[in-house]
Amino acid sequence: MHKLFTDVFFCFFWATFYVMNSLSCIIVLWIIYSSTSGNEMRVGHCTKVSRSVNMENLQNEYLFPEIFMREFVHTQKYPHARLIRLGVGNTTEPIPDIITSSMAEHAHALSTVQGYRGYGAEQGHMELRRAIAEKFYNNMGIEGDEVFVSDGAQCDISRLQMLLGSNVTVAVQDPSFPAYIDSTVIAGRAGRFQKETGKYKNIVYLNCRPEKNFFPDLSTASRADIIFFCSPNNPTGNAASQQQLKQLVEFAKANGSIIVYDSSYAAYISDDSPRSIYEIPGAREVAIEVSSFSKFAGFTGVRLGWTVVPDELLYANGFPVIKDYNRIVCTCFNGASNIAQAGGLACLSAEGYQAITTVVDYYKENAKIIVDTFRSLGLKT
Repeated sequence: MHKLFTDVFFCFFWATFYVMNSLSCIIVLWIIYSSTSGNEMRVGHCTKVSRSVNMENLQNEYLFPEIFMREFVHTQKYPHARLIRLGVGNTTEPIPDIITSSMAEHAHALSTVQGYRGYGAEQGHMELRRAIAEKFYNNMGIEGDEVFVSDGAQCDISRLQMLLGSNVTVAVQDPSFPAYIDSTVIAGRAGRFQKETGKYKNIVYLNCRPEKNFFPDLSTASRADIIFFCSPNNPTGNAASQQQLKQLVEFAKANGSIIVYDSSYAAYISDDSPRSIYEIPGAREVAIEVSSFSKFAGFTGVRLGWTVVPDELLYANGFPVIKDYNRIVCTCFNGASNIAQAGGLACLSAEGYQAITTVVDYYKENAKIIVDTFRSLGLKT
């Protein structure tokens, strides 16, 4: 039976190859094969290497590729369907020319003796690190050497898991960005998945409900060592207020917890809500902040982000967290692309920042249109 399926499968694959581009062909192959095979054993050579129990503990596929695959199947079946895509937070507007011109210039320079550059600092070019500290953390006490430039916030979330002891308990907002949970599962801190609740046993889920202004009851997080907190939240869009973040920092201090604060959507805050956790007094002692050029600069495909680890943040034994994170970055990462970092610097120039602010304003206007339409239909937003 398996051989029959395999023969039919690969016949379909080659037929598809001639009528679709190669990327779509690979997607179709993946959909059919994964949906048909499930958890059954595959034909092939079995090694003696066992699979990670943590990977076995993951449920289904990662959310956004799963959404993309289902969308692909739907559009193949209904090619004239008009979809509003609410999956991965991709951007649609082109990157301003002042930024791409700088990237192109640096890319071309690699073909010259004078302009060629190989490996850079794993932590990122110091000029960019200082520019990030000055632009986003001015008067908050953050220095350039506390900023680690990376290939994106999502990658940093997984790297941060390497810092933690095996007995650490993680708390997440519910709902929240799926990478917080999945990286915790892969790191072996989630406990078994409980089908009756749809949640992992050892993860603390902090309910964020409309009636509470999407801010959790922190008393339920008393056993949490690490608190993942995203503001504005993905997916609710709610930005925590100054008072709410003050409460979060005070709780972390009293509880001995570390906050991993995701500020990737900070550019979309329109009121006086904090754009960084470090606007709150005392946050340097209890918080790591991850952020990204993806959402405010359209770098979803360029890949550039950063993580801030303050010098004052210490483990239970008094050892500085920043020293371990620096070691992890040096061991697991060779630094963000020189070209991407050149684009990042261009973003933070006066002219570049004005250009990307115009694009952000366009997205915010679109959001306003959606909200106003929902309200006109009697929906609560």
